Amino acid sequence: MALNKAILIGPDRNGRCVAVENGLVAALPPKNARVLSCAGGEIRAGAVCAHTHLYSGLSRYGMPAASPPPGNFLQLLERVWWRLDRALDETTLRAAAMDYVARALLAGTTALVDHHESPNLIEGSLAILAEVCEQLGMRALLCYGATERNAGRDEARRGLAECRRAPASPLVRGLVGLHASFTVSNDTVRACGELARELGTVLHVHVAEDSADVEDARSRGFAGPLERLSKLGALVPGSILAHGVHLNREQAEMAGSLSCWLVQNPRSNEANRVGYASCLQYASKVALGSDGWNGDMAEEQDALFRLAELHGDRRADGRLAAGHALIAERFGSEPEPLSQGSLGDVVVWENGRVRHSVVGGRVVVEDGELTGSAIDEISAVAQSSAVRLWDRMRMM
Repeated sequence: MALNKAILIGPDRNGRCVAVENGLVAALPPKNARVLSCAGGEIRAGAVCAHTHLYSGLSRYGMPAASPPPGNFLQLLERVWWRLDRALDETTLRAAAMDYVARALLAGTTALVDHHESPNLIEGSLAILAEVCEQLGMRALLCYGATERNAGRDEARRGLAECRRAPASPLVRGLVGLHASFTVSNDTVRACGELARELGTVLHVHVAEDSADVEDARSRGFAGPLERLSKLGALVPGSILAHGVHLNREQAEMAGSLSCWLVQNPRSNEANRVGYASCLQYASKVALGSDGWNGDMAEEQDALFRLAELHGDRRADGRLAAGHALIAERFGSEPEPLSQGSLGDVVVWENGRVRHSVVGGRVVVEDGELTGSAIDEISAVAQSSAVRLWDRMRMM
C-alpha cells in the first residue's frame, strides 16, 4: 500500500507539530498536507521492538504445555518452540503474524526486528511476513534463521536462500538470519557472513541466551559463541545479537568494538530462567526486544527496570530509545527520532492509549482503530488458526 506523500500531525496538547513528507520527518509541511488533529494527545516517537518472533503470535491462544515439563532451556526449545515452528503452515503463520503486528501497532510499536523459522515452510515464508507488515503498516526487518537442527546443511542452505529472497520496500528490509551458533556448522556460519556482505546487510542471531550456547562453542575450540561468529567472519558491522545473557564484560565490550548491536529481552529471559544479562551494561550499543512476547514495549521496559534494579544494573535507561538508531542504520535515515530526516514513525498517546499512529507517513491507527484491518476480525482468525496449529503441533 502506498505511503502518504505528506501529513501534518498536531498540534498536540504541548503545542508540538510533526510534519512527514515522503516517509521522513520534514522541517515544514507542504500546503496540501493532510492534518491529523490531536489537541488532547501527546506526540511521541513510535517504539521499536529490536528482536522478536512473529511466528509465536498464536501462543496467547491456549498453547498446550510441554509434556513432560522441560527441565532446562534446551528441553524447552525441543518440547515447545521447535515443535511449534515445525507445525507452521501458510495459514497459521499468516494468522500469527497478523495478530502480533496488529496488537503491537495498537500498543504504540511502529518498527520491529523479526527472526523467523518454519522448517516445513521455508520458501515463501518471508513474503508472508512482509505482506502482513505492508497490509497493516508495520516497519520491519525480516530474516530466516538458518539452522541445521532438522535436516543438516541442506536446511541451512535453504534458510539462507530465503534470506536472499527477503522482500524490500519502503517499510521492509531484509537481514541474514542464523538461529544460533550451537545449531550450525562452521561452514554455515561462514556462509552467513558471506551472504550478508553480498547483500549489503547484517546478521541477526541469538548469542549466549543460555549456557548451552557457550558450552557448544567451547567444545568446538572457541572461547564462546561471540568469538566463534567473529573468527568465522559472520559479524558484519551493525549485526544484531539477541540476548547475550551469558557473555562476560570483556565479550560485551568486544561486541561494541565490532560495531554490533546487543538486544536485551528481559521478560523472555526471566520466564525461560536463563538469567539476567548484567554484562550488557558494558556494551556500547544495546536495544530492547521482546523475543516473541507481545510487542508492547512499555511492558517490556517496565520489566527491564524491575529486573535491572534487582540485579544492580544501573545502565538500563535508554535501551528502548536505542532501537531508533538500530532501525535508522538499516533504513539510512537520521537516528534521532522526530528530527528532520528521521523516519516518519509517530504515535499520539491520549489518556494512556494510542489514539493515532503513523508509520512512514501512513496513518495505520486512527482514533484507536487499525486502518489496515479490524482487530476483532484478526483475533477471530487467530483463535481458529491456533486450534489447528495446536493439533499439528501434537504430531511433531
